[in-house]
Amino acid sequence: MQTELLQEARRQAEICNACRYCEGYCSVFPALHAERAFADGDLTQLANLCHNCRGCYYACQYTAPHEFDLNLPAALAEVRRDSWESFAWPQPLARRFHSHGGAIALALVIGFAALFMAIRAIGSEGGEGFYAVLSHNAMVAIFAPTFLLPLVSVAVSLKRFWQEVGGQAMALADIKTAFKRAGKMQDLAAGHGEGCNFEDEDRFSQGRRHVHQAVMYGFLLCFASTSVATVMHYGLGLHAPYGFWSLPKLFGVSGGILLTIGCVGMVMLKLKSDRSLGDSAAWGGDIGFILLLGFVGFSGLVLYVLGGSVFMPALLAIHLGAVLTLFVLTPFTKMAHGFYRLAALIRDAQRKRLS
Repeated sequence: MQTELLQEARRQAEICNACRYCEGYCSVFPALHAERAFADGDLTQLANLCHNCRGCYYACQYTAPHEFDLNLPAALAEVRRDSWESFAWPQPLARRFHSHGGAIALALVIGFAALFMAIRAIGSEGGEGFYAVLSHNAMVAIFAPTFLLPLVSVAVSLKRFWQEVGGQAMALADIKTAFKRAGKMQDLAAGHGEGCNFEDEDRFSQGRRHVHQAVMYGFLLCFASTSVATVMHYGLGLHAPYGFWSLPKLFGVSGGILLTIGCVGMVMLKLKSDRSLGDSAAWGGDIGFILLLGFVGFSGLVLYVLGGSVFMPALLAIHLGAVLTLFVLTPFTKMAHGFYRLAALIRDAQRKRLS
């Protein structure tokens, strides 16, 4: 990890530890105040606990033009991004995406869509509905490895993170606590329950919390749709296409709507926010990822609406290209932050239990 980023985060953390004005703001400050000195692993843990709500910055009396020049949200955001890049496997891909994320995502979507159109052109028909364009076996052959390999990459990354932050054997109680906190997004309520100041210094808002929840639950519903369809296909012998009132369709449509709305809302909030309070070097990559994730949900909805039209083959190729791009890039984009954040919440619950 980059030494200069850790040194600056350590300087600011030590000042915050002496001040303690923001003690109840979020999970970061109780964890920060539990330490007297900060090893690199401590700073990595604090950075991944931080949700960048920015309430501490606007409440701080030591921000610029004070000589301390504190900007803890930005310092932790830079350490957080650097930790994802440093622990990622293979590492060079992560650093490249954060600087050229939008262009990489767009190129891959176009490339994969062209690949799917080429597969159709040389003959892959083998079923009804979408399978008349790309057979079920062809989809499995393409998507199974591109789903499993990123999971292996994420597992390697999380193992490195866990070792860095001094994590111990996980207890079920710690995991349950972490999932509960993640599900409620309670750290985006900034301690007092009124929300955070992400969009505006003078206004508390639950907006960022709500769009995060829309994205998270939308993605989980889409994943549930695919999982249920897999069980129905292999376990029950019920093959696609499925009707609207089937579980795969209900989960998929509702998940696509939530995912699209959440990603649009997230982009709007980021455009309103002050870039200097986050990691400005990763701003383009963050926007590129959010747009990609939103496009996956939106293209799936369009495909559902126009699935019986002449546009279906092209729409299917574009949608599958976006989904495949999302899978391939998962370990190297902000998608990975969900895994790191959950691991950091488990480690924090562990710290509290053992202290």
